[in-house]
Amino acid sequence: MTLSRHAHRLEKDIAKHASVDIQRQMNADKREWEGAYLRPSNRRWQTTLVFNDVHDRNCDPFFRRVLLDTIRRVQPEKIVLNGDIFDLPEFSKHIQDPREFAVVERIQWVHALLSDIRAVAPDSEILFVEGNHEFRLLRHTAEQNEALMVVLADLHGFTVPKLLGLEKFEVNFIARADLTAWTEKAIKDELRKNYVILWDSVLFGHFPEMRSMGYPGGNGHHHKHIVWPAYSPLFGPYEWHQLGCGHAREASYCNGERWSNGFLLAHVDTHTRRTQFEYVDVSHTHAIVGGKFYARDENERVLDLAA
Repeated sequence: MTLSRHAHRLEKDIAKHASVDIQRQMNADKREWEGAYLRPSNRRWQTTLVFNDVHDRNCDPFFRRVLLDTIRRVQPEKIVLNGDIFDLPEFSKHIQDPREFAVVERIQWVHALLSDIRAVAPDSEILFVEGNHEFRLLRHTAEQNEALMVVLADLHGFTVPKLLGLEKFEVNFIARADLTAWTEKAIKDELRKNYVILWDSVLFGHFPEMRSMGYPGGNGHHHKHIVWPAYSPLFGPYEWHQLGCGHAREASYCNGERWSNGFLLAHVDTHTRRTQFEYVDVSHTHAIVGGKFYARDENERVLDLAA
């Protein structure tokens, strides 16, 4: 039987309200992990490494290699994954062929990255800031929509820590955004609640609006490196960085050639609360970190990239 227009509307309303119940439970579940694996250090000088917008298997392989080797060499006290580590175009507003969906493979890719980070920096504290792509993953995982439940059948039984590898790799998840937010504006307002302040000295969040909060720090989201100078009586002259991304620039489905690749090292004197930034540009055929030269291998040249 074909549902009438009114019956179809009722069906959608039931699914919407059923989803809200699950989303509220998922809100509680994801917020439990914000301080689950803190690793405080009493050193005066502390370093954090920050990166964002990797977009899972769309990651530039040269970026990935330089990032992991830098983590291995520096051994930062904290590592901040500053949003959109996942891509998951399956949940995008852009049309995609469902036969090309690869949700589980993309989740496994992120788990492999976390595994490599944990292997080279077993003592670092890892903080994962929820970006709009992570929000989208959790929101749709909780959707009680018949079509989505078919698409996400492989994720049946996945919990928040299992999806994101939180427990397995000892990751703190900063995810204060309410999954029940309905309008686009409400979702953006909720996502701006996701940020971390480290040593009461430096702030990182996924969105550029964080720059107005009066701290040195950085954001992601726009895939382009920009630096703004600022001053406050508390911090003196300081910088705010919009970081480049980890997503490969050679992407036929977007204007990726206009992006930049890069990550950030922030060195904090916890006594004076002053921060020294060291931005690492990985956009081209070479990169230099702490005097070490890296050259892009031939097999790290991405000529084209499917979504």
